[in-house]
Amino acid sequence: MSDEQIEAYLNDVPEPQRSTLQTLRAAMVALVPEAEPGLAYGVPAYRVHGKLVGGFGAAQSHCSYYPMSGTILPLLAADLAGYTWSKGALRFGIDTPLPQELLEQLIVMRLDQIES
Repeated sequence: MSDEQIEAYLNDVPEPQRSTLQTLRAAMVALVPEAEPGLAYGVPAYRVHGKLVGGFGAAQSHCSYYPMSGTILPLLAADLAGYTWSKGALRFGIDTPLPQELLEQLIVMRLDQIES
């Protein structure tokens, strides 16, 4: 797994999704610098101790964050007002990165799951 795989993915993503996802990527790396980059399920993702922490992807009309757990987003339902989401994906605007505080909540919750 490598940063090159993520770069290759992002190089194929049109603007403004590319810039939005690059911002998300930088925030994820800052929050979990020890995470291993790579691809999972065809999208960029990060692993800690071999377990998926989070991933992201682009679609034509939105970007998505994948918490890599079906239990995290339902627990944060009150904080997700204004977003479209399912158990496994949080969708957000193509030109509006996720707020830092929300991303941090998502990652901390997933790391807690991995550690327990």
